[in-house]
Parts: sequence; C-alpha cells; structure tokens
Amino acid sequence: MPTLNALPDQKPRSIAFDCYRTLVSNDHADWKVMFGRIIKEQNLPFEQDDLWDKWRKYELQFRANRTVLEDTSKSPPFKTYEWAWSDAFAKVFEDEGVSGDPAAAGRQCVEHLARRPLFPDTVPALQALIGRVRVGVFSNADEDSLRPLLKSTGIRFDAVCSSESTQVYKPAPEAFFAITKELGVSPERTWYVGDHLYDDVRGGNDFGLTTVWINRTGAKVGPDDAVPSIEINDLRDLPGIINSIGG
Repeated sequence: MPTLNALPDQKPRSIAFDCYRTLVSNDHADWKVMFGRIIKEQNLPFEQDDLWDKWRKYELQFRANRTVLEDTSKSPPFKTYEWAWSDAFAKVFEDEGVSGDPAAAGRQCVEHLARRPLFPDTVPALQALIGRVRVGVFSNADEDSLRPLLKSTGIRFDAVCSSESTQVYKPAPEAFFAITKELGVSPERTWYVGDHLYDDVRGGNDFGLTTVWINRTGAKVGPDDAVPSIEINDLRDLPGIINSIGG
C-alpha cells in the first residue's frame, strides 16, 4: 500500500522518473556476469567477484566525490560514466600489474546499461500516465546507455535528460532544474519518482518537487535519510494516487 507523507493539494502536471532501479532492473549480480565476460575476453587473471570488488572501490569513490552538494560550483570537472568507469579499470590494472584494456571494459559497462530489463510495472504505469500528465526522465546515465533503453519501452516521453546531456549528477539542483525546464512545468506541479533516498528524494525535496520513493525491496527510511512525500512499491499505484487529489 502507498504511504502518503505529504500529499500535495493539486494534481501534478508532470511526472519525471529516474531510470535505473526505478524503471529497469540494475542488479549487481548481472554486473558481475558482465565482468566475467570482460575477464574472459581480455584474458585477465581475476575471478569475477574479485575484479568487481576492486573496481567497485574506485567506482564508489567517484560517486562520493563527483558532486559537492553544498556548493555545486566546487564540484570536480564533469566525467561521464564511461570515462569514470574506464579510469576505475585502469587503476585496478595498475594496482595489480595487469595488462588490460580499460577503455574497452568501460565501454562494455555503458553497453550493459543499455540492455537492462524493464520491471513488469513500468510500461503499464507509463501508459496509464500518458495524456494525463507530461512524462519525463532524468537519469544519472550516459546518453549511449539511456536513449536505447528508453526506446525499448515503446513510450514517447515528453522530455529526457541525462547526466551526460546536462553535465551534472543528481542530487544537484541543476539536474532537477533541467528536467522541469524541459517538461515546461513548475517544480510545485512536478513529481519526481526514484529509488534512491539521497540522489532522488533528497535532491527532489531540496528543489521543491513532490518526491515519490519507489521502494521495491521493503527498505526503511533511516533517521538521517530524506523523507519522501509519497512511498510506493509498484509504479501502477501512481494513477490512483493522482485520482485521490482534488483540484
């Protein structure tokens, strides 16, 4: 059942979605299988879990440092995921004294993200919203991952922005400014739906959006987490929630 923490007085005019783990699956287990292919193709001396763990250490460092939320002008120069992921492979290969092709491995990661499976509720939910509200996507993603994946939904979105196209990562306010501008709807009448309490909910809350947390795993909001306006576990709940709002 949905949890309504701060339901707005007016119906939304637009709803923007995160992509990965919101509209499509992005499990670590699938990543590890892909890492196994990289190991085989490049004849690397790693087990797939070992390479994943070593690479993931540098990838998490990139995520932690890419945005200075308190003053985004102090954030490091923008890097695409392909650039950052290739860098992470290069560091692992250097650490281990291994000869590999980090650029090819980084490219495989981008292509992997372009083929993630849709959740069963994604297309029915989007179809139910089309024509009722403007529908958009902002994803922390490279264009070569995001665009083919969204095309596979068969949905014609009113606006699509990526971190690469805007040169900014959520939860920076510039990300939410970009998608609301593309949708042509004020923050007060825009909902943002995502799975991440920091990137999606905190960022959306700070920008004045109604935030919807898609909580597919039964996780709990911690004492230091941002609190979403609405919590759901199925995207198909959205039309019913909209119907419950007057105005």
